[in-house]
Amino acid sequence: DLDECAASPCKDHQYCLNTDGSFSCKACDASCVGCTGEGSEKCKTCASGYVKEDEKCTDIDECNLPEEVCTKENQDCVNTSGSYKCVCSEGFEDKDGTCVQT
Repeated sequence: DLDECAASPCKDHQYCLNTDGSFSCKACDASCVGCTGEGSEKCKTCASGYVKEDEKCTDIDECNLPEEVCTKENQDCVNTSGSYKCVCSEGFEDKDGTCVQT
């Protein structure tokens, strides 16, 4: 079997999987920018919103950072994979970018 992966035939956001007589390109984990294999522990570097922790790229919980990210009144922070979003607190709704009581 010829190792086609030696020639790096895949795109930057993929890794190469050598198979008998062929190869396939597989997508890197969402937490990676470039990777050498499957999973968050095989990242070349971590994507934005992720940090290397115990040899893995782990999501940063922006909602638990010392500096508040959702600063408008009556707004809550919701952590998402690689990011976060600001939503109006319960009993409030978004009216032109302001959280007003419902």
